[in-house]
Amino acid sequence: MIRINDNFKALKPAYLFADIARRVNRFQKENPEADIIRLGIGDVTRSLPGACIKAFHRGVDDLGEEALFRGYGPENGYEFLREKIALNDFRNRGADIAADEIFVSDGSKCDTGNFQELFAGDTVVAIPDPVYPVYLDTNIMAGRGENIVFLEARADNGFIPSLPDRKVDLIYLCFPNNPTGATATFDQLKTWVDFAAAQKALILFDAAYEAFIRDPELPRSIYEIPGARQVAVEFRSFSKTAGFTGTRCAYTVVPKDCMARDGNGEAVSLHPLWIRRQSTKFNGVSYPVQRAAEAVYTDEGRTQVNERIDRYLSNARMVCNAMDELGLPYAGGNNSPYIWINGNGRDSWGFFDLLLRQAGIVCTPGVGFGPCGEGYIRISAFNSPENVETAMARIRQVLR
Repeated sequence: MIRINDNFKALKPAYLFADIARRVNRFQKENPEADIIRLGIGDVTRSLPGACIKAFHRGVDDLGEEALFRGYGPENGYEFLREKIALNDFRNRGADIAADEIFVSDGSKCDTGNFQELFAGDTVVAIPDPVYPVYLDTNIMAGRGENIVFLEARADNGFIPSLPDRKVDLIYLCFPNNPTGATATFDQLKTWVDFAAAQKALILFDAAYEAFIRDPELPRSIYEIPGARQVAVEFRSFSKTAGFTGTRCAYTVVPKDCMARDGNGEAVSLHPLWIRRQSTKFNGVSYPVQRAAEAVYTDEGRTQVNERIDRYLSNARMVCNAMDELGLPYAGGNNSPYIWINGNGRDSWGFFDLLLRQAGIVCTPGVGFGPCGEGYIRISAFNSPENVETAMARIRQVLR
């Protein structure tokens, strides 16, 4: 009989959001008349921006004409999109990133999970706690469960984890952070870049929520930090920026001078390794979707995207205002769509059940992101203003 990969047995029985879905479905069956407002997962609720829809249609029309038809696309994405990304997201902000260092993909979840495949099984991995579960689970799947160093992010350090006190090889960072909503300053990111350079380590920097940063003093890319090209890979997504959650489009930046070492101790560029991995295991993002993503960088697209993000940030302020009234400590909600709420003595799943059963509100229990998340819940601003307002009124009524 064929053997399984025993590393999968070391995983928790269920992925956090699948567990939440089961609990909510059970509640709905028991209470079919319940009006549930979902503020749990980061699924956007508005339709695609009009500029993207028009470009999407044009891309589909192109496939109906012999002269414009596109078949298999380049594994790292079409140049028309990669050029726009490199110019608008990086070079215009002083970050030296070239178009051929951009890899278009179907999601930053996939890329943050898959990138660890490039590294040896004995790689020592530093992961924040609390953390987006994919970072942890994919390294457990790869057999690194004994080589994981957790970096505690708590209220007393502003949810910015301290540097590891031991040698590590691979470091996961996420800012604006999922789940805590914390943001990192230029100096804080520089500390990590300098540490990685000194340790000859690599940072995997998840910037999926960078578009929510409104403070001009905060960096939106790790490549705004000197020296980051040599020690960091960055992941971004059009899902939260422009509503591509159902359309699927993201990208990863792998600078050519970002290096690791082989078994002989020789320096090896990660750029060709990621090309090789993607060309073998990934079919690319469809041409119409990439045309739709390109429209994000038009004047019309930028205006529409900014309006969407402003709306979600306004929702976040409503949540923060409610927590202020209730006297519940929280982080996030500013430069971030997530609000990380301290339950004032309630355990995470108990707080989750209280809000679900008495207020009809779905949140995310903080302990699902790691032990340091116990006692917290995460509320997402991804919903309509009307639903968020209703949800906050219900929460006030339950918790007062």
